[in-house]
Amino acid sequence: MMIFKSNTIKEQVLCSLLFETSSDYSANLQTLLQLIEQTKRNSLILAHEVCLTGFDYENLEKATAFSAYASQELLNASQEKTIVLTMLEKIEGEVFNLVKVFHNGKLLHQRAKSRLFRLGNEEKYMSEGNDNAFEIFEIDGLKVAIFICFELRFKELWQKAEGADIVLVPAWWGKPRAEHFRLLTQTLAITNQCYVVASDAKNAECSALSAIITPQGKALYNGNKPCLERVYEKKEIIKMRKYINIGIE
Repeated sequence: MMIFKSNTIKEQVLCSLLFETSSDYSANLQTLLQLIEQTKRNSLILAHEVCLTGFDYENLEKATAFSAYASQELLNASQEKTIVLTMLEKIEGEVFNLVKVFHNGKLLHQRAKSRLFRLGNEEKYMSEGNDNAFEIFEIDGLKVAIFICFELRFKELWQKAEGADIVLVPAWWGKPRAEHFRLLTQTLAITNQCYVVASDAKNAECSALSAIITPQGKALYNGNKPCLERVYEKKEIIKMRKYINIGIE
């Protein structure tokens, strides 16, 4: 397991976002930036999968070009905050769905989605990343793992996330399978005895089940809140792992 270290532990506020992605990329970015501006210092903010462009396969060139512009805007917005989302980007002629972690004005971590959703024909338009890039990394001393939507269904990736303090799940999860998303995210928190922050789109076809789930498995859903916040408390993880010791360190 590779660890990327960054300074010392500070009080963190977890934030799951819930908003609709429109066909107007610039408007989506402004919505995201406005929500980020409303959050507290040291917030860890999670937006849903491809929140700036959606899966706009008819305009992939435009979408990937916009990601480069948006990345700079998000770097600027990440001072004293952490922003996590996925973006469509082109690398050496191939399009990937990259999760990106902007932290204190820097790109702290990124990787490509390793399990594409074939029911949605993602493999026809994008290239798949490598499972080996799925790893726990650190944000100000907090151990973090990220599942990108469909990756949530693969147990071998759950094993790679064992020991994380916080698991993030940016998703574009179909409404017909909403109960799967609810159960999987809650079970992930219970199994790993950690916080899970999930963000899904508010678009009509999506579950809209953005949430923060505690190490005890209590799920708090955004409902009508564009930004749901909860203070991260390490003691809740320690208490749960001591109360029911299943060997997670």
